[in-house]
Amino acid sequence: MATVQVRYIVNDVDAAIAFYCQHLGFREEMHPAASFAMLSRGDLRLVLSQPGRGPGGGGQPMPDGSLPEPGGWNRFTIEVSDLAVTAKRLRQAGVHFRNDIITGVGGKQVLIDDPSGNPVELFEPIIDEARLS
Repeated sequence: MATVQVRYIVNDVDAAIAFYCQHLGFREEMHPAASFAMLSRGDLRLVLSQPGRGPGGGGQPMPDGSLPEPGGWNRFTIEVSDLAVTAKRLRQAGVHFRNDIITGVGGKQVLIDDPSGNPVELFEPIIDEARLS
């Protein structure tokens, strides 16, 4: 059951569903409209909204008329057991990488983009304190 929810603005909800479910182990929970879906992976619920479509929701215009848009640098992190193997598999599948694997104080990391350009960090801990479980 999810205990944390993150919303990502995406250009194409169907493409985002395919990306997250096929490449990153998410499960589709609901997809009641072309502009909205809810996915889950462990404790994370990922809500996908397409800007400017459908009634209500996170993709609606702001009071000044601006629309939410994908991209930026805020991201969620997925812990993996072998970052090199995971990165190789994703590169072979044509996933876009923002950088090469780097090593920080707690582990190794790399940033990938979903089909709309939203970043996802893949992280392999190298010290116990950095592990999620």
